[in-house]
Amino acid sequence: MPSNPDDKNEEKNGKLYIVSTPIGNLADITLRALDTLRSVDLIAAEDTRHTRKLLSYYDIHKQLVSYHDHNARQRGEQLLEKLASGRSIALVTDAGTPGISDPGKLLIEAALQKGIEPVAIPGPTALIAALVVSGLPPQPFVFLGFPPARGAERRRFFEKYARMTLTLVLYESPKRLEKTLLDILGTWGERRIAVARELTKMHEEIFRGSIAEAVSHFTGEVRGELTLVVEGAGPAMGVDFKSGPDTETPGPGPEGFGQDTSDWRDELKSMLTGGLSSKEAASAIARRFDLPRRVVYQAALAMKKE
Repeated sequence: MPSNPDDKNEEKNGKLYIVSTPIGNLADITLRALDTLRSVDLIAAEDTRHTRKLLSYYDIHKQLVSYHDHNARQRGEQLLEKLASGRSIALVTDAGTPGISDPGKLLIEAALQKGIEPVAIPGPTALIAALVVSGLPPQPFVFLGFPPARGAERRRFFEKYARMTLTLVLYESPKRLEKTLLDILGTWGERRIAVARELTKMHEEIFRGSIAEAVSHFTGEVRGELTLVVEGAGPAMGVDFKSGPDTETPGPGPEGFGQDTSDWRDELKSMLTGGLSSKEAASAIARRFDLPRRVVYQAALAMKKE
């Protein structure tokens, strides 16, 4: 019986292993991941300096090459050539699972187009770790990645997901945390949130509360990797986070716009009571209810005086 050409091609190709590595604590790595890193011909890493620390910790000595956003196209072609020649490669990212929030997905797609089947070596990922400890419904959920940094694209991003009823998971940098919390508050309205900072590390912190409370909590300089888990739109909005669903309190509807004056004033007062400044609260309300910011700011100042 003649052999299948595809089988010969598969035998000739090397293996591309997608290896999950710790998101903080170096002990969070599987035995299979360690065996794979020791056995491959080459390790492609987002940051070789970062990965070298992990390899040194486990006394693994392998050739390292960089594979990141700035060299993904050229280096990707080189890696594909090595795979085609029969060499095995482990793809790792700085932390967690490759292909989720790094250029690894480009190499995976290119490998599949060449008939090279990626092999998953599962392990840690920040989005799942944050989701399961958030206290919010773990399913269904949607992972949104990093919001765009600025401009119309960022505004469209938050508007697009404002009415989704699924639990929403985002990544964000410490420098943009306050801005993102205010944009979420202004576009999605008040709802429950969990902010996971420095997961699995010495200074791990899980904040749970309302978005307004999160804005007040994370003041000043914020450090570390951040994952945000946000309640989806729907009837559960306005539920007291600490008391649970049996103590439901009035909250904004999922639409956010077109509500009467008392609605936005009530929400404005709630934000001010929650610790937001007049400026922060006014910006959030003006955006959410499509109102002149000056009008809302004056109302906030009046409430402060009261």
